[in-house]
Amino acid sequence: MMLPFRDPSKLRTKKVVFEDIYPARDSGTLEQLKELSSKRRVIEESINQSNFITEAIAREISGGLTSHCEQDIKKLEQYLPLLENLVHNVGLVVENPQFARLTLDLKIQWSSALTSSPFFNLMGPKFFQINNLHFDLGMTLFLYGAILRDWASEVMSTDLVQSATIFRKAAGVYLYLSNEVLRSLQPALSSERPPEATPSLSNVLSLICLAEAQAVTIRKAEEKGNTGGLLAKLHYGVVQFLDDATVVLQSTIEECKYISIRLVEFISSCRALHELKSCKYLAEGLKSDGHIGIAVGVLQHALSNAQKNIPGEESWKLVFKQEIDNLTGLLRKYEHENEFVWREKIPDPDELPVLEGKKIVGVIPYNPQKWERELVFKI
Repeated sequence: MMLPFRDPSKLRTKKVVFEDIYPARDSGTLEQLKELSSKRRVIEESINQSNFITEAIAREISGGLTSHCEQDIKKLEQYLPLLENLVHNVGLVVENPQFARLTLDLKIQWSSALTSSPFFNLMGPKFFQINNLHFDLGMTLFLYGAILRDWASEVMSTDLVQSATIFRKAAGVYLYLSNEVLRSLQPALSSERPPEATPSLSNVLSLICLAEAQAVTIRKAEEKGNTGGLLAKLHYGVVQFLDDATVVLQSTIEECKYISIRLVEFISSCRALHELKSCKYLAEGLKSDGHIGIAVGVLQHALSNAQKNIPGEESWKLVFKQEIDNLTGLLRKYEHENEFVWREKIPDPDELPVLEGKKIVGVIPYNPQKWERELVFKI
């Protein structure tokens, strides 16, 4: 399993009233703008935790959904097509200088959940204002991917297949966000921007979601009693996804001065955890094949590396130490058996087999729902 990390969904936003900014030429356009503002306000109240309705009322409004994540996903899926439609219609008249000035009055503001700065938390979350509809679309999609990811973690205890599928959907959302939305936004961004508005961070989140989807898939494989050799490769496949994420994260750090230290530690800690699990299964496979001396060497080397990578986060540390305890017990067992029965030579670290990875999950592409409604503005 991956370590818990729900920071990406802790975004905040401020109120936007579209009908006060864009002058509607007809009643149909005005109603659509009001509906857009209303749908956005529902999301704003939910993520800002400023809506104090009871759980029973929230469940009734959402059509019986009991999960807070599912409720928020439904709200986002109702807002996103309307926002996409507005982006399209505004794009048709954006060259008009008068209309372009109107967009500057939107005052679209979002906080960042993955910014790390000593100055940002003194007066609450720092809000970034970028008066561009693609910014609102990008941040809303980032939130959508993050809540899908939270929901995948939520259902993991009851349905591993559904959990892996949702993680893959979240990965697809982030890939779409990076390739189709944020790249066109970059010229409009100032030097002060939230990291969530950079394509590279969306790519990082996409890779993290794939790593999590593979980790869930491994749990299913473990339940089916797959062999140690395959499980070792699958766990190292998680490591490879996270290695890719680490490389891309360096681009984000170059673009944005302050990146969450917790995000960096989360990736490195998950990487170390799954490398440890890969070594465990590799050792079990080697022992089954009659190579107990090499198995002992693999476990000794893995435990030595693990001690250097224990995370600081207490909940992560507990998971990590539990895995270390499991490997320590297995090592003692193998060492005892080798000492009294097999007496095989323990190879040096540079003589140990190299870990091999196997990636078996891919993104489920995100296809935005298109609502082609004509909006007519006074120009």
